[in-house]
Amino acid sequence: MTTLNAAELVKDDQAHLIHSLHHPLDHAEPLIYVEGKGAVVKDIQGKEYIDGLAGLWNVAVGHGREELARAASEQMKTLAYFSGYVGSSNVPAIRLATRLVELAYKNLTAVFFTCGGAESNESAFKTARFYWKAKGKPEKGKIIARENAYHGVTGQAMSATGMPLYWKMFEPRVPGFVHIQAPYPYRFQGARPGEGVGQAAARELEEKILAEGPETVAAFIAEPIIGGGGVIVPPDDYFPRVREICTRHQVLFIADEVITGFCRTGQWFALTHWGVEPDIMTFAKAVTSGYLPLGGIIVSAEIKAAMDSVRYEDRWMHAYTYSANPTCCAVALANLEIMERERLWERSARLGARLYEGFLGLLDLAHVGDVRGGRGLLAGVELTADRATKAPFPPGEKVGERVKREMEKRGVVTRIRGDVLLFAPPLVITEAQVDRLVEVVREAVQAVVPGKA
Repeated sequence: MTTLNAAELVKDDQAHLIHSLHHPLDHAEPLIYVEGKGAVVKDIQGKEYIDGLAGLWNVAVGHGREELARAASEQMKTLAYFSGYVGSSNVPAIRLATRLVELAYKNLTAVFFTCGGAESNESAFKTARFYWKAKGKPEKGKIIARENAYHGVTGQAMSATGMPLYWKMFEPRVPGFVHIQAPYPYRFQGARPGEGVGQAAARELEEKILAEGPETVAAFIAEPIIGGGGVIVPPDDYFPRVREICTRHQVLFIADEVITGFCRTGQWFALTHWGVEPDIMTFAKAVTSGYLPLGGIIVSAEIKAAMDSVRYEDRWMHAYTYSANPTCCAVALANLEIMERERLWERSARLGARLYEGFLGLLDLAHVGDVRGGRGLLAGVELTADRATKAPFPPGEKVGERVKREMEKRGVVTRIRGDVLLFAPPLVITEAQVDRLVEVVREAVQAVVPGKA
């Protein structure tokens, strides 16, 4: 395409396309992507970039996989769509549900499909409340979530998301959602003497359950590793305590594995790192590697039994038009085959260690305050104005945004959250690309906030 065509496209884009998190100030000079291969994407000007965030945490098997395009094409030729409502089904959906149950936590037994992560979390909240009504405890309706968490921005999902920036212009929020601190080792407040961050954050969960009244709390939702809120990796003692607390107080544990699922952390699913099983798991993103929209929930045998045993007039009246879409499910099956054949959980663990070690080397820079990772290809680099005090930069300086732009100049694209640089590249990224990504981050940080520690 010519420069003139690119200019026309930008003009039409700015006039007619409303973007996620939309504001024209953020979209004055958009990158228009036209091609991708592996861990690299190309813009309309022909410039190539290492994809530092796998599209939006989702393109796990990499860009340009013809095998997935063929799976979609073949299914579309056979049966592109039919309703997945009760009374009808299709072969790819049945096969995918069966395969997901085989891959997921041993206590999970049945799948409901959605189109994405927010829909999945909405479905989980409704299912938790349904379950307690089915068990004769209709007053158990509250959801406990965490600060810094991201669970989507539809009504209930936004109310669970622990970032007030997403609430401001859309309130009032859905009632019944309360928040506690996340186990954020770098910035957690309120740990008691001799108490680790994992212990303190779990204690805060129990205290919140008791304060609200266990008889009113339906579920606790948590990302195993917080993604969009800053790639926050919990201490190892956190989730085992969370599981014990939820069980003790009869609170369902919802694991939001929308980002962490499907080999991202070096395991098929992230709670495996801590030997913990949830009551409901939500998923999306990498189940199709972003080639088509798909998500869902997987529920425990006990929850499925409750769904199956209620009176007909009390049935689970929840649905989506595109639930169990046969084309999306066919692509997901092909995507899982690639992950298994190429053993991408092992590759994620190995290259994730390389990425994390590379980022740890950035701690010789004066303004790199914290580096987080070590669980597969998922990492965060937090920039600070003063490492000793952990003081952040003034928001008006937009340090994170400026570093992001410097990275783009050097051929790496990703997202930021404030002054935290977020990374989750495709699982097929090469060793050389990992090393280049680290090098670019170093150069970009030095260009914006120079100085050695």
